[in-house]
Amino acid sequence: MSVLRVKPIEALMSETSGGEHSLKRVLGAGDLIMLAIGAVIGAGIFGSIGSAAAGQLGPNGEVIRYGAGPALVLSFVLLGACCALAGLCYAELASMIPQAGSAYAYSYATLGELVAWIIGWDLILEYAVGNVAVAISWGDYLKSLLNGWIAMPEWLTTGYRTALLSSDPAVHGMLDRAPHIGSMPILINVPAFGIVMAITWLLLRGAKESTRANNIMVAVKLLVLGVFIIGGLTHINTANYTPFAPNGFTGIHQGAAIVFFAYIGFDAISTAAEETKNPQRNLPIGILGGLAICTVIYIIIGAVLTGMVPAAELGKSADPLAFALNASGMQSLAKIVALGAIFSMAAVLLVFQYGQPRIFFAMGRDGLLPKWIAKVDEKTRIPYTATLLTGVFVAVWSLIGDAAETYDLTNIGTLFAFVLVCIGVIVLRHTDPTRKRPFRVPFVHVVGIVGAGMCIFVMKGLPAIAWERFGWWLVIGLVIYVLYGYRNSKLNRAK
Repeated sequence: MSVLRVKPIEALMSETSGGEHSLKRVLGAGDLIMLAIGAVIGAGIFGSIGSAAAGQLGPNGEVIRYGAGPALVLSFVLLGACCALAGLCYAELASMIPQAGSAYAYSYATLGELVAWIIGWDLILEYAVGNVAVAISWGDYLKSLLNGWIAMPEWLTTGYRTALLSSDPAVHGMLDRAPHIGSMPILINVPAFGIVMAITWLLLRGAKESTRANNIMVAVKLLVLGVFIIGGLTHINTANYTPFAPNGFTGIHQGAAIVFFAYIGFDAISTAAEETKNPQRNLPIGILGGLAICTVIYIIIGAVLTGMVPAAELGKSADPLAFALNASGMQSLAKIVALGAIFSMAAVLLVFQYGQPRIFFAMGRDGLLPKWIAKVDEKTRIPYTATLLTGVFVAVWSLIGDAAETYDLTNIGTLFAFVLVCIGVIVLRHTDPTRKRPFRVPFVHVVGIVGAGMCIFVMKGLPAIAWERFGWWLVIGLVIYVLYGYRNSKLNRAK
């Protein structure tokens, strides 16, 4: 079937060797590790970690899913193992196919065009939709930082969907308190919109300039997390560790599904493959090194946080680290952490906004999206059309969106991408066994199968509504492929 046609790796590689639709190689291994830390440590550890520990309630008080409690550290261990297996598979494919496009490009070379389209469409959930949640969390931390200094109108800092879906009467009540146009309340998140547009402007300046800014933000976030750990260790109450797993393995499992958002982003490094110097060496170092560093940090943060305050209280705030410090009487440190979170999540926004346009760029270059989306600036060699389009899309959604519902869409989309990458590395071992592999996954069949299985297991911890929305998202994507992508594919026209 033509929809299962595979794009030869030689064709993928020839597109990176210069020309109108190629990018500039300027990034080293250190840049990639810092990009990984910039992408991974952000809204998950500063935001969704509270819901993962406490669980999640609906607007009527119904239990949507159970929390892990202090056993959150085991949720991080589970996810670390899951992502390590997927990371190994990413490292092999990225070293073989150092092209912009990440899992989309790998799927095109291994599983065929239809699967590649599905994964490219699916990756929008990871990068663009994920950034909506990050931008909203960034706005929450900005409010926490400015609290007591500058009073911002609540109707200008809270999205309509956030108020509509909140179980907190004070937040839900904004639907009545906000100014109205007719029967529609005006509830928009101006800080979230503003930070996305600022990051988009920075990205349009060039890849090297963006990584310099990311390196500064990563240094600040690591310093702030160190401050939190040192301060938190002086206020540990061991009674908070009991019961350790209040909801048993169900809580650990569902907590992992929530806090998986804290791990997405390490694969964003693979979208930088076409701008990486010596990608065969540097990509595996960036992917696996960044993932290992972040996992260790997460386990330490989870242990300290759940020792400071009872886990059940952590779901009450959108900024759980600052909340724990305030509850422990460390208001000054809470302000420092809020400031660090602003830098931290700005770095995540930067890396995700960096990654998504390169997915669009690769799909446009292949003809699956309109050709204009693959335009590259002659001076900066940045896919400027895709970068601007992504920025406007994320910024507008951030104005009215809700972080919690976008977490789930992002998590399920990312996990699905991981599954296909784990399968793809096995397929390519059989379809192209003689090709040079600068990095080889050890025990590839075990790693690939177990990695895919663990990702599916974590996906099962997501609520039914996430699966329903994901299903509809894929249906919409397939319709677009049938109406446009299939007919305009370069491989189809080359027949």
